[in-house]
Amino acid sequence: MPPFLTDREHEICYEVTAILTKGAVMKYLTRYLLLAVVVVLSACSPSKSARSTGEFVDDATLTAKVKTEIARSEGAREATAINVDTYRGVVSLAGFVDNSQQAQAAVESAKQVQGVNEVINNLQVKPRP
Repeated sequence: MPPFLTDREHEICYEVTAILTKGAVMKYLTRYLLLAVVVVLSACSPSKSARSTGEFVDDATLTAKVKTEIARSEGAREATAINVDTYRGVVSLAGFVDNSQQAQAAVESAKQVQGVNEVINNLQVKPRP
């Protein structure tokens, strides 16, 4: 018997050990643990609207390629003013450009990138002072 436990604490330890040995607590713990695992796994399953890891990487790659193409054709300054978002191959362009020709050129640049299914143009021409 360890010297740091009182006699009553030893009795409690023995009673707990007896309960655990009978398996009653383990039976309930196992059930609740299994239920928790099922809940966690079902929460992790993808929905129809969720992207898989591969789709997410593909969209990120398309975004980078579109940004690069816009920078190559329009210049780095114009490319930094344009936000590019991609979802399942659909590219959305947003931001402000100096004129409608820049907006159209950015859209055309995005359409040239392989893998782009559609381009949504949300670009706006800066207002003149």
